[in-house]
Amino acid sequence: MNKKHTLIAAAIFLICSAMAMFFGTGCTKKTQSFTDGVWTGTGSGRNGDIKIEVTVKDGKIVSGKVLQEEETDFAKGAIQEVIDLAVKKQKVSGLDVVTGATITSNATMEALQNAIASSEGKATAKAAAVEDASCDIVIIGAGGAGLSAATEAAGKGAKVIVVEKMAIAGGNTNSATGGLNASETSVQKKLGIEDSNEQYYQDTMKGGYNLNDSELVRNMVEKSAETVDWLISLGADLSDVGKMAGSTNKRTHRPQGGSAIGTHLVPVLKKAAEDAGAQIRFNAKVTDIIEENGKPSGVKVSTADGDYKINAKAVIIAAGGFGANNEMVVKYKPELAGFGTTNHKGATGDAFSWVEKFNAALIQMEQIQTHPTVVPSNGLMITEAVRGNGAIMVNRDGKRFGSEMATRDVMSKAILEQTGKTAYLLFDQGVRESLKAIEGYVKKGLLTQDDTLAGLAAKLNMNAENLEASVKAYNDYQASGNGDKDFGRKASEMPRPIATGPYYAVEVGPAVHHTMGGIKINKNAEVLTASDTVIPGLFAAGEVTGGVHGGNRLGGNAVADICIYGKIAADSALEFIK
Repeated sequence: MNKKHTLIAAAIFLICSAMAMFFGTGCTKKTQSFTDGVWTGTGSGRNGDIKIEVTVKDGKIVSGKVLQEEETDFAKGAIQEVIDLAVKKQKVSGLDVVTGATITSNATMEALQNAIASSEGKATAKAAAVEDASCDIVIIGAGGAGLSAATEAAGKGAKVIVVEKMAIAGGNTNSATGGLNASETSVQKKLGIEDSNEQYYQDTMKGGYNLNDSELVRNMVEKSAETVDWLISLGADLSDVGKMAGSTNKRTHRPQGGSAIGTHLVPVLKKAAEDAGAQIRFNAKVTDIIEENGKPSGVKVSTADGDYKINAKAVIIAAGGFGANNEMVVKYKPELAGFGTTNHKGATGDAFSWVEKFNAALIQMEQIQTHPTVVPSNGLMITEAVRGNGAIMVNRDGKRFGSEMATRDVMSKAILEQTGKTAYLLFDQGVRESLKAIEGYVKKGLLTQDDTLAGLAAKLNMNAENLEASVKAYNDYQASGNGDKDFGRKASEMPRPIATGPYYAVEVGPAVHHTMGGIKINKNAEVLTASDTVIPGLFAAGEVTGGVHGGNRLGGNAVADICIYGKIAADSALEFIK
């Protein structure tokens, strides 16, 4: 230490000593003191309220107890982890969120903060007074489509109110992991990825068995690149591009390292919408669309504090699909009776009854997709990107049984034909390091792992020789560069061998994932009647609509659909109200 540094250190010591003399304290950070007692607080989780009881003794948080929650099994653990952090760090905000359970973590912190606020005599903020309101455009649903529409419309000067029946924004978009499909993008060009709008169009039509509305698909494809740039301008990270099943080229845009798209994109869009001036109302359930002279003139809203109306010049329906409404699912596709679902509990198809008075057409309602890689015990979807980055699928005998990059419906059918109607997704450390989304599965304890394939097989009660032979055969095909001759997996779909321990496996099976059918729209997101007549002032976007995906949706196309048609719906509504 030189003379200058010595003098500075001495000065700091003298200052601290003086503070200690005059104030009885040194240069140490004062520990926060809480009010003794037992306090309760509530936060808004993914599936409902999280209510927590906090015990404070001698000014410190000593414990927390969960009184109420409706989170999925894999997210439940995050509640206690956040509570334990609060006890350890003696604070209720700024805590680390649990990987893969961001919404649940934030809701737990909200509950903790509200509990401490009650201990200080501070009441939780009350809802705004229930009264009728008016705006230019009312948007039903604060998922990806609704937030995209709100951002676009409010950003161009319209007075916008978004009505969301759940307590949080995002809907099913919160669970989107794979990414956003787009072609001929600035990001692809920067990464040297060759792709074309035509190939994207052909892949989507082929994936949907040509049942798709070709005009809707062409429109989505041609606007995909500009939508990627638009989202990036709002602050989205779409710098990583991967490949999903059914895509000829790498076109699935996602955050750096392959992180999940949904929990990144929803906060970006919500902030953008609110910054643009859109008002988002939560815990506000639309019960009907108001009709005057054959046109929509607003919506009826129901809340815990009372009911009211929102009058509007145009209505955009972005209420999502019906994958969580088992009765409706079985009505249109009886063979799915008893299936689990990856959908959040608000995806109940409410909108379809609202549009009957307008004679709006519903199309392809029977087209319901199952996702093949869902953890049977808790409904957690394992992203298709795991397979895209090199994982394989084996049955209980340790044998592969199909191309892992087959479309979702084909892979789901193949799994259901295996013993136990489930299979194992298998990968190595190389695949894990290639995709950040996998860390969430590790954190949740979903993976079985071992340093060797034989050890992994033993833990899974699987034939080790079969498993080792399956992996060797796959690696040989991967090394040849000619693709998989057993099941037809292309060389471009085999980015790396499975050769670096530890090795990982997770049991998966199909569950209801996406409802491709819904309200009929044209390329301007205008709602149509059965005779293809436009219903003036009524627009729809996202999973509530039908026709974009046909008989099967490709991974990465849902996020493309919601963002592109959400934005289109806003522009069309703006044009209408002029």
